[in-house]
Amino acid sequence: MGWALLGAGLLLALGALLRHRLRAPAPYRSRPDLRGRTAVVTGERHGGSGGIGEATARGLARCGARVVLAARCARRGEAAARRIRTETGNPEVLFMPLDLASLRSVRAFASAFLRQEPHLHLLVNNAGVSAGGTTEDGFSLTFQVNHLGHFLLTQLLLERLQSSAPSRVVIVASAAHRAGRLRPAALGRTPPGPLPTFQGYCDSKLANVLHARELATRLQGTQVTSYAVHPGGCCGSDVKQYVYGGWAWAWWCITDTQRLSLEVMTILCRCENIETSEGVPLYVTGVAQVKIMTEKELLAVACEQFLGKNVQDVKNVVLQTLEGHLRSILGTLTVEQIYQDRDQFAKLVREVAAPDVGRMGIEILSFTIKDVYDKVDYLSSLGKTQTAAVRRDADIGVAEAERDAGIREAECKKEMLDVKFMADTKIADSRRAFELQKAAFTEEVNIKTAEAQLAYELQSAREQQKIRQEEIEIEVVQRKKQIDVEEKEIIRKEKELIATVKRPAEAEAYRIQQIAEGEKVRQVLMAQAEAEKIRKMGEAEAFVIEAIGMAEAERMKLKAEALQRYGEAAQLALVLDALPEIAAKVAAPLSKVDEIVVLSGESSNVTSEVNRLLAEIPASVRAITGVDLTKIPLIQKATGAQA
Repeated sequence: MGWALLGAGLLLALGALLRHRLRAPAPYRSRPDLRGRTAVVTGERHGGSGGIGEATARGLARCGARVVLAARCARRGEAAARRIRTETGNPEVLFMPLDLASLRSVRAFASAFLRQEPHLHLLVNNAGVSAGGTTEDGFSLTFQVNHLGHFLLTQLLLERLQSSAPSRVVIVASAAHRAGRLRPAALGRTPPGPLPTFQGYCDSKLANVLHARELATRLQGTQVTSYAVHPGGCCGSDVKQYVYGGWAWAWWCITDTQRLSLEVMTILCRCENIETSEGVPLYVTGVAQVKIMTEKELLAVACEQFLGKNVQDVKNVVLQTLEGHLRSILGTLTVEQIYQDRDQFAKLVREVAAPDVGRMGIEILSFTIKDVYDKVDYLSSLGKTQTAAVRRDADIGVAEAERDAGIREAECKKEMLDVKFMADTKIADSRRAFELQKAAFTEEVNIKTAEAQLAYELQSAREQQKIRQEEIEIEVVQRKKQIDVEEKEIIRKEKELIATVKRPAEAEAYRIQQIAEGEKVRQVLMAQAEAEKIRKMGEAEAFVIEAIGMAEAERMKLKAEALQRYGEAAQLALVLDALPEIAAKVAAPLSKVDEIVVLSGESSNVTSEVNRLLAEIPASVRAITGVDLTKIPLIQKATGAQA
């Protein structure tokens, strides 16, 4: 147990020492001359008004640089600029609005800076947050403030940095980048996992390091350098961060955390022996319901006033304020005003005290007067006088009520007798009118009875006449019906003849006509089929003839090519092959002749005819085969000998 206590004590001492060392400002080792240089330092979302941002701006201002604080909150940014100007004596420290959670604000800042400042030698991307939420541009708040906003700002000011070279870009990163992991598919979104806020912070710091390295690579040779720095342990901003209804990061042994109750507080105000405007001492008790307001500015005021105090301390401060105003108001009013209109008195106290407690960040929800009394019986005397007056008024009221009741009773009796007389008169009049009306009704009934009897007899005669007329009409109708029946019988017989004689004859004629039409159609179809058959056969024969002709032409073509190729030998072979066929064709008529007798006279030219025939054979062969026999030596000899 002793060792555990000793270890706990050592840890607490180490934590206190570490906290003291971290919160103590580091001494400046050197102060380079930065006069004529312009620097931009971005701060946390509330501005470079504390922590690393303000310390950096203060150091640069001490070195003579012109420093632009880029912050979101104008009030705190201006306050930080004033502090730095006062501490360093450098008047060239100014504030410009910049919200890194809005890319539109980044572009507006860059545009205003480029119009206002001709040079930029140092850009310190210092701002950083670790919180949940999404920006108006749809990115994670941590990733956009820590990286995307600085990336866009650097790109927009890069040309001015290059024109002012030598210059540099310093990105405040963190050793937490080692736990970062960038996911291209989900870049700029809140990462999954058990600690999404911390993981998002690590991812943004990894993006800072990669940005600085890539920027240094691309700016080689331009005299613009890029650095990513780890600031080490830091207690952060001296400015308090107020969080209600949520949570925030707090570093153990480094960050101070204090709580302030936002619950409704009930305060009982007592003012004893306070004289009114008439000098009457009163004892007044009031109940107030108050609470600390949650609007950001008012909450900050309340925290400055009451942070570190318990609820009872807050109640005591508010109680003293309310009692002071209650005493002052009691001295301006009469007892009657206080006692008779308590609501107005409470409203007056609330209106007078609200501005004072409001400046402490506290709101009066309600204030009511609970009790008002005195010890000199002033209020009871007022009550006795009031009671006596009420009793007197009550007795007078009773007497007046009894008088009015007697008068009203007599009037009611008179009205009753008048009503009774009028009622009896109306009853007699009603009876007389009833008798007269009854006699008139009896006379009228007798007249109506006689008229009814006569009307009955007349109506009976009329009815008999109507009956006879109806009987005649019935006979006429019966005769008409009989005529209609006879006419319908004639029509029926006519239709029967049509159905039994005419319709069968027409059907037979139609049948014969249809048979003839069918036969006609059949003959036409047969003729068409026969014509189609003949056409198809003709087409087939034409195709065959065409094919044979094409084959024969091809054969003749091949023969011609062979004759041309092989010369006289082929022609001779062809002639020799064709001569038997020619001889057979020539001798065919002679096969039927038993003998041939050649008669010749002295002037006969049989021999010459034979020679002529022999001379015509080569021409015939040439016409048939295309071979010229006159070019064959053997034939040339024969024909030459004949010649």
